[in-house]
Amino acid sequence: MSFGQTFKVALEAVRLNRTRSILTILGIMIGIASVTLSVGLGLGAQQSVKDQISALGSNLLIISPGSSTSDGVRGGFGSATTLTRADAEALASSDVAPSISGVAPVASSSQTLSANDTTWTSTVVAATPSWLDVRSRTVSVGRFLTDEDVSENARNIVLGPDTAEELFGSAAIAVGQTVSINGADFQVVGVLESTGSTSDTSSEDDTVLMPWSTAALTVGTSASTVSTIYITAEDEAHLSAAYQEATAALTTRHDLTADDDADFSITTQESLVSAATSTEQTMTILLGGIAAISLLVGGIGVMNIMLVSVTERIREIGLRKALGARQHTIRNQFLTEAAVLGFTGGVLGLGIAFLGAWLLPALLDQPVTLAGWAIVGSLVVAVGVGLVAGVYPASRAAKLAPIDALRRD
Repeated sequence: MSFGQTFKVALEAVRLNRTRSILTILGIMIGIASVTLSVGLGLGAQQSVKDQISALGSNLLIISPGSSTSDGVRGGFGSATTLTRADAEALASSDVAPSISGVAPVASSSQTLSANDTTWTSTVVAATPSWLDVRSRTVSVGRFLTDEDVSENARNIVLGPDTAEELFGSAAIAVGQTVSINGADFQVVGVLESTGSTSDTSSEDDTVLMPWSTAALTVGTSASTVSTIYITAEDEAHLSAAYQEATAALTTRHDLTADDDADFSITTQESLVSAATSTEQTMTILLGGIAAISLLVGGIGVMNIMLVSVTERIREIGLRKALGARQHTIRNQFLTEAAVLGFTGGVLGLGIAFLGAWLLPALLDQPVTLAGWAIVGSLVVAVGVGLVAGVYPASRAAKLAPIDALRRD
């Protein structure tokens, strides 16, 4: 028999055993849909994390203060106040760090805001005008802080979009309004554009920025120490050079030697992306492993159906072998049937996956990315599962002796 004839016979066998075939295909379909969606959710989560971090600036470096020791117990990074404004000014010098294009020192604290009859707790950030460019942010309404605001200790603030929404109901009407912070009144001069970036503890869109000099006088921020220094390299190609220059400059300024523990840490966006991606990959593997169990169950279903099919068609197999059919012909027929079941289940499973990729983002607020390699791989796996599950039944059918098969009832 030619391949075309074998394929037609396989399709006819699938059609005649319609109910069993549908149940078998259902198992493969559920398995393929589960695996594909699991991978899609993982890829979507990874891309979402990358997009959020990239929105903060791909050439951004974050310098945090070092650790402190109290009663013999060493705290984590950020528990000491080892960074100063003088450090930031030194890093801004082209002679010290030529690869660094922007420096933005900040000091932050949690404060309660009040406007009209509304109160809200947000993160107040003492910043300089360079913060906007260094953090790759834009202003949607109004303006940002200026050098005059800093030099005149102006009580002007810029709100994050979430903060403006909470206090005034809309960012559009926030500019010109008065906000009370720690007993002092401030005028809103601008509202930032939303980034959508969030962490477990805070949102980049829920913040208040005020001039550094004003914060020192009103909310108790230190005039000399900083909580974080944000720096940007000239471009991504100079990121490593900027990292090394910043490390060397701070090591020298803090009189550290090779044997001393650094009293600061520098984090790159690449390290954040790597850590977040590693976590998402672990979750993807876990979900994919669970979904693969469904695919395994579907493969067992194919094997069961093929074994039943061999048992029911023993006389047919005996007759065909008596008329000259060879073992490989019988084997190919049953393998083709198994492959058809697997392929059909795979196609239908991908259909479910595409439907899920359309519905799940709205239901879970989580993107789903169906990569081309995952789609092709799913079809290959579906056919492979059918073939592997059909090997034993096909071999069993091919080895039947014609005389024994014809004697079966």
